[in-house]
Amino acid sequence: MKAIFTKATLVSFLALVLVSCGGKEKKSEGTSEEAMDSTATSTSLDIEKPQLTFGFIKLTDMAPLAIAKEKGFFEDEGLFVSVEAQSNWKNVLDRVIDGQLDGSHMLAGQPIAAGAGFGRQAQLVTPFSMDLNGNGITVSNDVWSKMKPNVAKDADGKPVHPIKADALKPVITEYKNSGKPFKMGMVFPVSTHNYEIRYWLAAAGIHPGMYTADNVQGQIDAEVLLSVTPPPQMPATLESGTIYGYCVGEPWNQQAVFKGIGVPVTTNYDIWKNNPEKVFVMTKKFVEDNPNTAVAVTKALIRAGKWLDDPANRPEAVKILSMSQYVGAPEEVLANSMTGTFEFEKGDKRSMPDFNVFYKYHATYPFYSDGIWFLTQMRRWGQIPETKTAEWYGETIKDIYRPDIWKKAADLLVAEGQIPASDIPDTDGYKPATSDFIDGTTYNAKDPIGYINSFTIGNKD
Repeated sequence: MKAIFTKATLVSFLALVLVSCGGKEKKSEGTSEEAMDSTATSTSLDIEKPQLTFGFIKLTDMAPLAIAKEKGFFEDEGLFVSVEAQSNWKNVLDRVIDGQLDGSHMLAGQPIAAGAGFGRQAQLVTPFSMDLNGNGITVSNDVWSKMKPNVAKDADGKPVHPIKADALKPVITEYKNSGKPFKMGMVFPVSTHNYEIRYWLAAAGIHPGMYTADNVQGQIDAEVLLSVTPPPQMPATLESGTIYGYCVGEPWNQQAVFKGIGVPVTTNYDIWKNNPEKVFVMTKKFVEDNPNTAVAVTKALIRAGKWLDDPANRPEAVKILSMSQYVGAPEEVLANSMTGTFEFEKGDKRSMPDFNVFYKYHATYPFYSDGIWFLTQMRRWGQIPETKTAEWYGETIKDIYRPDIWKKAADLLVAEGQIPASDIPDTDGYKPATSDFIDGTTYNAKDPIGYINSFTIGNKD
């Protein structure tokens, strides 16, 4: 197959001399692993499929895709990429599985659920984590007016953050006593948003409901009725009174502030500091058929993440994301979170430099421990209906999260001088145990059963 030489080829030639004794090896006719191994000493890849179409939902955390395209990082790898907005997360999943999309911005829980037995089944993989943090929980103005007396205030009279769901509990009781179910929105049953809002509520003793084979809405024993609303529709659904609050990614929390219809009360940075959010997903078959293409895509996305985490580039990123073909929200709304701040009540803008993280803290690396957390929440809330062994969690996630692809891409970027070697984590795929959660509970991915059993509300194994 004819090699497609990138713009980086000349720059990387000297680096290649240091890491390779010979010329570029021909792609192996063997397994996909062998094919990707053949690229380990070359920054110029045999691209099997240069014409690609990727999907996304209109959220700021799709930014690595937009930046990789607009800054020419895909083209540098010999890739010619179309990036297309999709209507909802189910559509994203279906179109990747059916081959209409070569890959997509996706909820971290989607490829995991597809491989673990909840919802539509398929063999999907992710070599790249798109971001950390980036979500918020917003309530209507009426609900906030009832919550606010329950929130501690600082010396200036401003609410003390993080705000726990304890402040919402009396409001839910008030609604219940008046015969009104308390309704909130999230974006998809296996979304980070669903698990984050459930975590936040349950940490305050508020039952968010259980899933069973007969109740796929997850509303058994629920004190708060959670339902699905696509992200761009969240503000309008809140304004209409259909829901009283929601958990969503940006810019749709800041849009509620901008429109004067709601108040964000917490962010997922406070629910779980530096939590994983979206991932980039392809089918296992695509990766096996196009191993070098998968590495090249990952290279471009890693570069995009690095570019995005330079604060000097954020204003340009905001302009790009405001374009109609990407997020299409006003620049001032996007800038509220993308430039290191976050606005809660109107005028209460606070410094939050890590609200959107795209590269630092090894944000792009697909850690097994991040994926296992989603599996524990699927089990906790009944989406995985039966007890699993501790070994099952690790074995399942290793079929889905592919740090080996990420590592090949990163090694090539180091050889090219695009990233420093120190940006590659020295890891077995597991982050250290952490208690950086709103309730202080410790999460150790190597003890998933103990973690599940540590909660008062939810399944026990």
